[in-house]
Parts: sequence; structure tokens; C-alpha cells
Amino acid sequence: MRPTSATTGDCPPQSPTNSRPGPRTAVVNFIEGTRIVTASELQANSITRYHVTKFYREQMTHSGYYEQLKYIVEPSFEELESPGNLDTSGEYDNTTMTGLQHKYAQTGLLLVTSRCASYCRFCFRKRIVGKNSDEIAPDFAQIGQYIGSHPEMTNVLLSGGDPFVLSTAKLDKILDHLLPIPHLESIRIGTKIVAYEPKRFEDPALPALFQRIRDAGKTAVIVTHFDHIGEISVDAERNIRSLRAQDVQFLNQSVLLAKVNDDPEILAATFAKCHQVGIRPYYLFQGRPVKGASHFQVSLRRGIEIARGINQRLSGIQKTFKYIMSHYTGKIEILDLGADDRVYMRYHQNKIPEKIGKIFSRKHIEGACWLDDLPEE
Repeated sequence: MRPTSATTGDCPPQSPTNSRPGPRTAVVNFIEGTRIVTASELQANSITRYHVTKFYREQMTHSGYYEQLKYIVEPSFEELESPGNLDTSGEYDNTTMTGLQHKYAQTGLLLVTSRCASYCRFCFRKRIVGKNSDEIAPDFAQIGQYIGSHPEMTNVLLSGGDPFVLSTAKLDKILDHLLPIPHLESIRIGTKIVAYEPKRFEDPALPALFQRIRDAGKTAVIVTHFDHIGEISVDAERNIRSLRAQDVQFLNQSVLLAKVNDDPEILAATFAKCHQVGIRPYYLFQGRPVKGASHFQVSLRRGIEIARGINQRLSGIQKTFKYIMSHYTGKIEILDLGADDRVYMRYHQNKIPEKIGKIFSRKHIEGACWLDDLPEE
């Protein structure tokens, strides 16, 4: 069900109505309802203390990169004052039915769970709402029927949340509805658990799950989310190599984050490490303005400088990533800032097939972080 406008609009902090001194509060409209969030509640929900897995906390502490990685997980009350939308769960304009988005012709996005192993700053909403959100309750039989009636859909991405918080038995039941569909060529699973809890991939039932996908004539793909080389642990590397030996393919997407990885040297090292362990980096995302996270946005000028710097540091075979803005109209590849002071972009994925591959430009405005910050002409 689509949320009403009352639950999706921007909600700037509001002061308490009484004049007596009291805790600083903000009224925040979540999908699950309105909440009054206090500074003490934020402190109580500090994911560094409560919501980061023990493994990840130890990894970021001992990685040598704690001063950057800490920004991924440390919340502050000021996050509520940043612009953007609190809805981080999905794009409702592209939701075909509960739990399924069909934004691009060839791809279906299945939101199979609202839960994660850990909550990063992009899940600010879920961190406050809690783990027991009933936001996602898809009917997989209905979803399977929809995908079966759309032969242009060649792959599905299981996302959410993080699918690997579900038991392998639950994932098997989801596959029951997907594997019989003849035109699906690959089953992709998006996850950060490779970084947060790599022991999950030591589950002895997982090889049979991936074998089922192969026996159905489809490719099993894990899409990792390493934003920083400091997140790639020895345990993660070992499990990735083991799964690759079982013919599981790996892709990686990173989000460009101010203070965390807005450094071409760090990202080049991250992508080189991914290639070393058998993961192909394919997206470097320009973060969208999400309330509670928009202060992590990087300006387009700086992002282009970083992308150039990464390519200068990587060998030819390692230059597999695209610098992408995940815009609500589709994925847009950011190409360069021209001598004419215009940002040049290319439609990478779009609902309108005729647009895909077309290059367009908009006049650059200093400090712009988002397509909508640039004027239409």
C-alpha cells in the first residue's frame, strides 16, 4: 500500500510547543507512523553501541581506518536537520505490488525483508522505528506470477533489508517461486552481511541453495556493498573465494560518502582489493538526499574529481566501475564536467528505453550534489 503524503514528505525538526525547558525533540513522520524523537533516544539508539555487529565493530576498530569508518555508524541529532526524504525503503512510484519494484524493463527488485544485520546511517528511519517493522510482507506467489508474465525481465535482485538475515530455508522458499520462470537468467542477492557477519556464509546449507540456482539454468550473483577497503576482512575474503569456487559470481557497489571514502586513493585501493578477491566493482553511487544522511553527499564537482583520480590509480582491467547517480527517474551515469561548465551525463537505466545511452548535460552550479540541484533548460 502506498503511504499517504503525510508519511512521505520532508519533516524538519519542530520545537516543543510548551515554553518550559526540556529535551530537544523533533516530530518525524515515518511510514509506520509519527514519532517524537529526542536527543536521548538518538543516544540510546547509537548503532555503534547497539546495532553494529560485534564482528563489524571489531573490524572497523582494528582495520586502521576507524577515523573514516566511524562516520558510517555514528548518529547525531543534527541528522534530523538535513534535507531529503525519510523514506529510505524504496521508490513507491515503481512499486508494482507489495515487495516488488519494476523500475527497469529487465530487472525486478524484490524487497524480501525489512531487517538488516546492522543499521548504517542510510537506515536512520529503521534505526528509530526498530527491527520489527511489518513494512515488507510480499506475496511471493503473486510476485512470481507477475514476473512470469513479463518475459522482458531477465534478472531479479533480492534486497530489502538484507536477504541473508533470513534463514537459508526461507530463501529456498522464495526461490521456489522464481526458479521455474524460464526467462530469468540470473538471481542476484544484495547484501552487506559479507562485511557485517561473514560467518553467515559458512552455513553448510548455502552450497545447495546456490546449486539449485545453477541447476535451474540461472546464474547466482551476490552483490556486495563494500564502501571502504577497511570493511573487507580476512574472513570476508576467505568466504568470497570459497563461494566463487562454487560458481557464485560477485559484484560490488559502493556509495560515495563525505568523510568516509571521498578520497580517490581509498576508493582505488577498495576497488583493487575487490578485484584481487574476485569481486567486480560496477557502481560508485552518488548518494541521493536522504534525511539523516544527506550531509554525507559529495558535490558533483568533487565526485568527478574522485572518479578521475580512481581511474588514474587503477590498471585497465580494474576500471570496471561506473560513476552513477541513482535518481528517481533512473540510473544516470555521470561522465564529466566540461570546459563549458556543464555536467555531462548519460542515461544508464530508464523506464523509457529510447533514453538509455543518450548523453545530456546541465549547467553546473557550484556545490550541487544532485541532478535536481542543476537547472533544467
